[in-house]
Amino acid sequence: MTNRLTSYQNAAPKVTLEYADGRQLLLDVYTNEIIRVFMNRGRATNSYAIEGDKHHKTSYTVEDKGDHIEIRTPSLIVKAYDNCKVDFYDGDGNPLVMDYRGQREPLPNDLDEEHQSTVLAEGHDINLLDKTNDRYYEVIKSLSPDEQFYGLGDKPGFLNKRGYDYDNWNVDFGQVHNESVKGIYKSIPVMYGLKNGHPYGLFFDNTYKSHFDLGKESENYYYYSATDGNVDYYVLGGHSLKDVVANYTYLTGVTPLPQKWVLGYQQSRWGYSTSDDRVAKIADGFEKYHLPIDVIHLDIDYMRGYRDFTWDTTKFRNPKQFVAEMRKRGIRLMPILDAGVKQDKDGYDIYQEGIEKGYFVENPDGTVFVGRVWPGDAVFPDFGRPEVRNWWAKHVKFFADMGACGVWNDMDEPASFDGELPTDLIFHDGEQKTTHTRMHNVFGHLQAQAAYEGMKAATGKRPYIITRAAYAGTQKYSTIWTGDNQSIWSHLQLAIPQLNSLGMSGFAIAGTDIGGFQKDTTPELLTRWLEASLFVPLFRNHAEMGTRYQEPWSFDRQTLNIYRDYLNLRYRFVPYLYDQLRHETESGLPVMRPLVLNYDQDPAVRQINDEYMVGTSILVAPIVNQGADKRLVYLPAGKWLDFWNNAEYSGQQTIMVNAPLEKLPLFIKKDTILPWGNKVKHISDEPEKVMTFRLFGDCGAYKHYQDNGLDFKYQEGEYNEYYVEVANDGQVAVKLNKHGYQPTYERVYVETDRGRFEFDYDDSNEDYRLVK
Repeated sequence: MTNRLTSYQNAAPKVTLEYADGRQLLLDVYTNEIIRVFMNRGRATNSYAIEGDKHHKTSYTVEDKGDHIEIRTPSLIVKAYDNCKVDFYDGDGNPLVMDYRGQREPLPNDLDEEHQSTVLAEGHDINLLDKTNDRYYEVIKSLSPDEQFYGLGDKPGFLNKRGYDYDNWNVDFGQVHNESVKGIYKSIPVMYGLKNGHPYGLFFDNTYKSHFDLGKESENYYYYSATDGNVDYYVLGGHSLKDVVANYTYLTGVTPLPQKWVLGYQQSRWGYSTSDDRVAKIADGFEKYHLPIDVIHLDIDYMRGYRDFTWDTTKFRNPKQFVAEMRKRGIRLMPILDAGVKQDKDGYDIYQEGIEKGYFVENPDGTVFVGRVWPGDAVFPDFGRPEVRNWWAKHVKFFADMGACGVWNDMDEPASFDGELPTDLIFHDGEQKTTHTRMHNVFGHLQAQAAYEGMKAATGKRPYIITRAAYAGTQKYSTIWTGDNQSIWSHLQLAIPQLNSLGMSGFAIAGTDIGGFQKDTTPELLTRWLEASLFVPLFRNHAEMGTRYQEPWSFDRQTLNIYRDYLNLRYRFVPYLYDQLRHETESGLPVMRPLVLNYDQDPAVRQINDEYMVGTSILVAPIVNQGADKRLVYLPAGKWLDFWNNAEYSGQQTIMVNAPLEKLPLFIKKDTILPWGNKVKHISDEPEKVMTFRLFGDCGAYKHYQDNGLDFKYQEGEYNEYYVEVANDGQVAVKLNKHGYQPTYERVYVETDRGRFEFDYDDSNEDYRLVK
């Protein structure tokens, strides 16, 4: 039966489509390249991903074409038909997102009714068409033979998600992560498509449990389904895949600039925090073996009985003094913070205060829900309420007062040892009561927001927050890591597509546990993992208590020496990574990128899982297979130079590269200038006095950014911009294009094949002169 499109109302920027059955479909024109599709199903309309009004005044036309209503912006064409069907095209008329006109069909299988209940009872994953409840809905789109899918945050598996299905429901997943797993710690419901080479994005802003099937069930369609919520999604256009990603981060926010030292090396282990002596000995090891380091992480043992916002003074005799002593040694300490608050009626202030103010999640009967995590019986803050976030943020000052460098949020899916929290628990969505089903996927997001705001208020510096659980937009508050991986080669292989997917999903600062968190690593696996992570923004080695030690000196001399070499190399690249993060705050594009993001019209890069790029000028091709000492490397368009020997290669070809254990295959785009950091043991808070730039090729130009690396004064213009150029004729120039940050480099070196050119800063004209 046809549900006719009877009329429309145009009240810019919104076009409301009205149907015979009384339903209304809203098309909201945010920008030339972003249109929201919304159907109210009686649920809350506030967004946890998008802050503020993101509308740009946009010229568009609406026209009744007889069999459909057509909306045109300069970049998108929308055609709305009967039965609430809506098709999206780019400005040239190329199909992007097309509603499917058929019905879903299950994957063929031999499961009969007699065995279905048995199979489900045993926990097997099977494909059914059953709706989960009366609030369930689906959005089904047509699938082209040449259509690839990317994004979706931390979902395990390959870069190209076509042919797989995934859940959006944050889960504390302690088993092996692989492509058969439908979801782990984060729910980032943004997907990107290349349809016959034409890019688009879809962002479904719904916090309820949802599901993506990206061509697994059928070669004719892909679909999104949700257990509840409004139909609420954004179609993202753009001339390139980079434009589409930038439109998503425009909506949900960019990753803010971190303190510069966050890019340094970080060492962690569940077990270091059993005593201050243990932590000091780790610091001693880095000093003894001449290994650079900036942060040591403290897992749950530093707390008093796993109570949040406490520090055990039997393990750490004077915690504040110890943190200060470590800071004098150039090392910051990063403590963990769990989501569950210990149920303790004997004077534990956090619990008592939260109970008195009614700040914890409740059972349907109004009693406080009690789960079980590390401290035993525990209660959970109702972070959906602004006053609860403010309360939590004020207590975060505890870490600032101790001198800790940030807050590492864990177990914030939220996790419980007794299994998932009941779905009918009473949470708040702002001032309105709701259930766990609405707030589950944003619990970690809101805890991260509270920690960010608390540290910012307490210190005035750029907060360093890490979270395991996240939702779309969490990148505004927190860095992330991929959770409890394992010391197995498949998890090293997974790291590259997973981090690339997270980068495309807004998280410019992310990392994996180098070497693997669970199980026992090997010297070869640890070495290759470190090499593969050379440019990963969050550069942390982390391991579980009871596993093999993963400190660099815990292995043979070869492993230690290679580890040291790559730590030193990482610090050389820190200025470049910092420049890239500054660029990310302006462009919305990630630092670590899949090749397809830079070369979306090259079919050869659409399935590459074991290479990545850093910005647009560096290509990394790690060894991710045990025993391998050579590999094939695909080089995209352009000329490329081998970082190690300057050998030149033409792009759009696959080459064989030798890669003994000590070598990471690494290529620089020809005619690139890169900043080359000083060799240091720690990243100092003091401004650097000397900077070097290296030319790879014959000529090039580079813009370099400098600020104090700590606070928010750069947002008021307190930063410097340098311009370095080597012209075709070999002439070298260094210019200070913007001088907003008082300290400048006293000396700048530019290294080329023709020699090393030295420039000194001239105070009189605020520029650099070549030293003859």
